[in-house]
Amino acid sequence: MNLDKNKKALFLTDMENGLEPILQEVTNIRAENMLTIQSYGSVILHPYGDIMRSIIIAIYQENVEEIFVVGTKDKRTSTVNVSTQLESTKNKIQTLDYLFQNSKPEFSGGTVDEWLNGKENGSDNIEKSVDIIRHHPLVPSHFKVRGLIINNYDGKFSIVEVPTNKTVSNLT
Repeated sequence: MNLDKNKKALFLTDMENGLEPILQEVTNIRAENMLTIQSYGSVILHPYGDIMRSIIIAIYQENVEEIFVVGTKDKRTSTVNVSTQLESTKNKIQTLDYLFQNSKPEFSGGTVDEWLNGKENGSDNIEKSVDIIRHHPLVPSHFKVRGLIINNYDGKFSIVEVPTNKTVSNLT
């Protein structure tokens, strides 16, 4: 995946450290042209939330030309089951679950657990985030958005592009 090294790109990555050099090597984009937003699980839960706001501002303010939503295959999206740690707030969680189910679109997801932990499959999370970015009314329709999964096997990294429903230009 050799891209124009002078192109500015935005990477939405997991909280894992050390991804930038790998992405720089694979995409051939210079470090000074890489912007990174870190999020637990590389997930955009709401099309009008803080992460999406940062992406839109980067597109227009920083002249970003392409966005990569990057996840890692060797670890689960959420390393901790947050809802079990919140057992002391069980009544509040039940109330929030009720609101999640009955007050859409204010709340994203079906339950507090889904909202906190995301989906089990990291590829699904990445595909959903790519879809949210691509279909956002403030993102130009010609804008390139790709989903990538970094696989760390035996200390060697490989990157796999996540297929999405909407077709984009070939990798060149």
